[in-house]
Amino acid sequence: MQTARLLQLRDMYRRALLEDVIPFWLRHSLDREYGGYLTCLDREGAVYNTDKQMWMQAREVWLFSTLYHRVEGVESDVREAWLDAARLGYRFLDEHGYAPDGRMYFLVTRDGRPLRRRRYLFTETFGVIAGAAYAAASGEEGALARAVETYELLVRLSRISGALAPKVNPQTRATRALAMPMILLATTQELRQAAPGPLCDRVAAEAVEEITGLFLKREERALHEVVGPQGQRLDSPEGRLVNPGHAIESAWFLLHEAMARENAGEDAGAIQEAALDILRWSLDWGWDREHGGLLYFVDIENKPPEQLEWDMKLWWPHTEALYATLLAYHLTGEAEFAAWFERLHAYAWSHFADPEHGEWFGYLHRDGSVALPVKGSLWKGAFHLPRALWLCWSLLERMVAGSPPPEGGSVTT
Repeated sequence: MQTARLLQLRDMYRRALLEDVIPFWLRHSLDREYGGYLTCLDREGAVYNTDKQMWMQAREVWLFSTLYHRVEGVESDVREAWLDAARLGYRFLDEHGYAPDGRMYFLVTRDGRPLRRRRYLFTETFGVIAGAAYAAASGEEGALARAVETYELLVRLSRISGALAPKVNPQTRATRALAMPMILLATTQELRQAAPGPLCDRVAAEAVEEITGLFLKREERALHEVVGPQGQRLDSPEGRLVNPGHAIESAWFLLHEAMARENAGEDAGAIQEAALDILRWSLDWGWDREHGGLLYFVDIENKPPEQLEWDMKLWWPHTEALYATLLAYHLTGEAEFAAWFERLHAYAWSHFADPEHGEWFGYLHRDGSVALPVKGSLWKGAFHLPRALWLCWSLLERMVAGSPPPEGGSVTT
């Protein structure tokens, strides 16, 4: 990319983050009456559901904490507004997010009364990154202590057979899902910035080994979503499934881990090579050659997917792909990644962005028309889009300056 293009993109992503997306959430999401955030917002930002999903609460705490702690060159009153928003969310999370056994609730009422728990550990992973980021922003040691405690619990539960209710009968069909090592790697990379230690190192190494050793199938040029206990290919719809968004997200987590290892003096060439292959293949599987954009699910044998929403275009795979391709281009200088970034950039900004009311639509039909005009829901919040805007802006700053890739292997470096 030419310098003029890099400058143009840098300024665009910065403006989109600081003048559009973050102001949208500050205006409409903060719940000053009960604490925390209201994330079910219609196109204009009006609240249509006051229930609060805890992983959305945690993600938004992470966002405002990270902005305060890491973004420089903005007015002090803006930064203080970010810290105030982070504090509002963390207080609610800390007071209402945790069950007596240390697990986290999945859904609560507006005033924090528990509604639902789930067997998954994903809410806990976001609780960890929220606490770690908030501790870094606020200096509150208790937030980091709770983050570490939650991390140790989720790692322990993820390793104990039978600790979590299985999705299917493991005596009939034992499976492993990509989602767990993927999210453990990202969570570990974040926590490691605040609380490094041997547990983080071990979990990160195990997650990399699982992703590249069990789920990556080079003969099929695919990162599978579900495999057997030893990585066996399953002859079923879930065994043929590729989720391009998850795979692309996994690719840039692996790229960050490769950078962290290289900075520690280790040879991480194999990890970077695997990450780049995953990125290439997932983009190829996911790209809709008829309408453009990334399909939500793909059957690698071209058989009918089980998911009825398989051909929808969702915002988050596109935001992950924007950063992943830009980072891959920065690391390798290969034109194919620059071309992919430009293709994704053109599609995303012409289909998801809402210049009239701000933020992005989250859900499109296959042809790119808006399926649901909401800006937030129990599943879409202030995370994937602002994270990608910030990461791309930060990386573009480095590219303009001719700086090397970011250090540290954190999803927020």
